[in-house]
Amino acid sequence: MSDQNAGKLNRLLAELGDTRLISSRWLRAHSYSNSLVARYVGSGWLVSPARGVYMRKGGRLQWEGVVRSLQTGEGVALHIGGRFALALQGHEHYLRLGDAGAIALYGPDRPPGWVGKLPLKERFEFKGKGLFDLTVPQFTAEVSEKTLSEQGLTWHRASSSADALVCSTPERAVLELCDAVSGAVLVYEVDALMQAMTTLRPQRVGLLLRHCRSIKAKRLFLALAERHRHAWLAHVPLDGVDLGRGKRALVPGGRLHPTYLITLPGDLDEHLA
Repeated sequence: MSDQNAGKLNRLLAELGDTRLISSRWLRAHSYSNSLVARYVGSGWLVSPARGVYMRKGGRLQWEGVVRSLQTGEGVALHIGGRFALALQGHEHYLRLGDAGAIALYGPDRPPGWVGKLPLKERFEFKGKGLFDLTVPQFTAEVSEKTLSEQGLTWHRASSSADALVCSTPERAVLELCDAVSGAVLVYEVDALMQAMTTLRPQRVGLLLRHCRSIKAKRLFLALAERHRHAWLAHVPLDGVDLGRGKRALVPGGRLHPTYLITLPGDLDEHLA
């Protein structure tokens, strides 16, 4: 192998590390020809866990590495949100057993096809652009915590050795979960979760409410926060928050919340842990 090709291989292996994946598109964009990649595979340097994507031989295929690869390697603007983001940040006790396993990805960019073909026990669910009219930054390694915070996002590291991933803050994740509510069972879940949300940041809540397009999510969020009498709710700036007009029948035959005009199950108290 020439010194030039050896240098390219070393740079590629350093880029990959133990858990990262790199697509054929990335390789072409960085001047790794198909024949050179085939040579790396044939020589045992690379393996292909799914068509169109590669990783270092002996590397670990993990969902965290997949998300990290998408965010900071492939430049795909997707973040972890909703139920899975809340579970990551320690709220799994309040989520229905078994339902936090699907990794919810939000953003304007659809995941590449190879993501769904990887041999992982976890599965990814693409939720689309989501419910906020906020400009999504590129999730490069250099993006600042302040820039992410302005979108209701944050870097999250599950452990000191794990990669940092962009995910929704609890304020944004709860609103994303509220938007997914379609019946009484999910209302019970969000209500139990909201009971534990004692430390939400009112300014961030206000920002997200102003930029949230889902009337249902906003009304349900506020109704449940009021129900649990959270101290932070009194400090949420509601100027400019569009709550729509008229009544919203979230639960047929439910009890209408007098302030936010959304129906909630009449037996909520019976379902609290």
